[in-house]
Amino acid sequence: MVNNFLYHDYKLFLSMRDMLYSYFCLSMEKSNGMLALASPKLIYNINEITNSSKEIVVDLNANIVKFNKTSVETNFSTQFDKKNKNSAKQDDNLEYRKNKSKIKKKNRNKINIQNEEVFVRSNYDRILNEDSLIRSPKSSKSKRKIKNEAIEKNQLNIDNSQETSLIKKDIFIDNPLTIKELAAKLIIPEAEIITWLFLQGISLTINQIVDMSIIISVASHYNFNIIEKRTIENLSIAQSSITVNSPTNVKRSPIITILGHVDHGKTSLLDAIRNTNLVNHEQGGITQTIRGYEVEYLYKSSIEKLIFLDTPGHEAFTSMRSFSTNITDIILLVVAADDGLKPQTIEAIEYIQQKNLFFIVIINKIDKKDINILRIKEDLAKYDIIDKNWGGDTLILEVSALKRKNIDLLLSSICMLSESKALQADPCTLAKGTILEAHLDKTRGPIANIIMQNGTLSIGDIIVAGKISGKVKVIIDHFGLKQKQALPSSLIEVWGFSSVPESGVSFQVLENEKDIKQYFNKKENIYSISNRVNQLNTRVTLDSYNNVKSVKQLNLILKTDNQGSIEAILYAFSKIPQEKVQINILSISSGLVNDTDIELALTSKSIIISFNISITSNSMHAIQKSKLIYRNFNVIYDLLDYIKDYMLNLVDPEYKKVLIGSAIVQTIFLMNKGTVAGCLVNSGKLKRGSSISVYRDTELVYDGYIDSLKRLKEDVDEVIINHECGLMCLNYNLWQKQDRIEAYELNESEKFL
Repeated sequence: MVNNFLYHDYKLFLSMRDMLYSYFCLSMEKSNGMLALASPKLIYNINEITNSSKEIVVDLNANIVKFNKTSVETNFSTQFDKKNKNSAKQDDNLEYRKNKSKIKKKNRNKINIQNEEVFVRSNYDRILNEDSLIRSPKSSKSKRKIKNEAIEKNQLNIDNSQETSLIKKDIFIDNPLTIKELAAKLIIPEAEIITWLFLQGISLTINQIVDMSIIISVASHYNFNIIEKRTIENLSIAQSSITVNSPTNVKRSPIITILGHVDHGKTSLLDAIRNTNLVNHEQGGITQTIRGYEVEYLYKSSIEKLIFLDTPGHEAFTSMRSFSTNITDIILLVVAADDGLKPQTIEAIEYIQQKNLFFIVIINKIDKKDINILRIKEDLAKYDIIDKNWGGDTLILEVSALKRKNIDLLLSSICMLSESKALQADPCTLAKGTILEAHLDKTRGPIANIIMQNGTLSIGDIIVAGKISGKVKVIIDHFGLKQKQALPSSLIEVWGFSSVPESGVSFQVLENEKDIKQYFNKKENIYSISNRVNQLNTRVTLDSYNNVKSVKQLNLILKTDNQGSIEAILYAFSKIPQEKVQINILSISSGLVNDTDIELALTSKSIIISFNISITSNSMHAIQKSKLIYRNFNVIYDLLDYIKDYMLNLVDPEYKKVLIGSAIVQTIFLMNKGTVAGCLVNSGKLKRGSSISVYRDTELVYDGYIDSLKRLKEDVDEVIINHECGLMCLNYNLWQKQDRIEAYELNESEKFL
């Protein structure tokens, strides 16, 4: 904005908006209105005028005014002369009062905002400089906020328009999201995404979950490239990351993980190693949680401590097995001699080969009859696992857990392999490790079973795991005794987390509480329960939205004993087909069933499922009073079978048509109750109540049922081939001669998901 010159008591202003110049005049004395410029011409700036008496042409309202520098200076000095100024002001005020209405009308006629010859900007546009007689009003906070939002929106629109000419941006999304979460990922307003989807025929709200098909469609529209898989840096603390050359490093005990298919004797083997009887205490005879045990063994005249991790063999516990391989030093791959390689055995082999782990193959149950160890070794050779006795580099041991055969050989082999690896840890550094299991205790709060991998954990340490932090209050060792510290390669129970951490998440100790926020900002939560729940819950897909049939929902509230069970159940649910019935988990957590769960189940018509937990008498009474469905399970097989059966009961019956006969319409009778088709059965038979399809030439004209069937004026149940009959359908009267009738029996098909 530049003021160019003075003309009588008017001052000319130049304003620029959207690269367009506009001119207007304001009265110096605020006595006259705004002076409109009908067709402004080029103006020469006074500052650029030389001492020569060069004339300047200024066109105001098409009236040409000629003046030179001398006249301008004289006019300027006269204008601001005190006496003349006051006199002029009095005359102007008098004139203004006499012709007030005329001046207002005249000013209204002069100002034409639509033509934008004179315009007044909003509060955000400062059209006057500090020398102006009119001050720009101050912007309130709310108006400044509106301004900033408007600027951001305009900038966003500009960016979106320019983005089409740029390379697509890569963004990682691997699970269904709500519209709100998707908008945050793409940094695009939710309303804009909802509007675009609505124009595509998909009506959604901000909190609805959309499937990957819709996410990819939206991202592609806004020039994003969805990456569904990426290489994720392992959150666990790798053993090789410990500096061997550190002067404070000491020898540490090995961590041994037992892997194998369900019922191949993993727990029995650990039972023989510990000389205990764990199998009788397992629910249903199978391991359903990851458990750690410390074993002491005499090797070369010294006591060696070995840390064993027993993992579940059921398919649903793949997450537990996966993270256990991230923290282990040695794998014991157990194969049953009477069963051979099974799916979870092959899964374990893939873990071993992908991560290049040290392992020992154990062929268990060699005491049984009809075993073929040679076949098992041949199958292992297909995966490049060759016995040392065959010239390979893999140690394959044949043991019997029940007979305790070759157990000492196994333990000495583990110690020998551990010795060759020269495992070390630094007890003087801050503690690091992994959460094995975690649960919520009603009296003690969140409790985590952890394995120490490096450093020393002490009472009062600031500990963080994933997105959860806390201060260590209690440390309980493997024997159930309270301790003040925990050293590397030890299994402990820790109290003090603010909430229940997730299983498999690494933890570490920070120096002070100020580092927590910085840690959370850097740490990415790779896996979360909410992501897995979103993958299961009711979500909108392109296929389901276009499908006329509505998918039924099974609302669930799940309560489990620990976080590991949550992951296993969610994984198992993800394997259940959900084209006909969708699992919709409204709440899932570890701990006892409480009043909040009961109220949620009552309002949402959900069923409550608990796993490996007990229920209080008060909660059970409230459930019975509310007539809710509640089931408790101790074995994951039983839980999955119940959910599948419940889903099957929600599936509508489906019938298979079986052709039983056909007939030709020969004549038509009009009756009071309707129209009767006189037919001749030319194949099979017609039955009352059977389903029929009526064809006229090759066109299907009616689908329905036979409501009445007569033979010689008598009601009959069926009419066989080469006999005449009359049939009536209450919902159809448009019979014609030569219509072809096909009769079917409806056999209910077996339900499937």
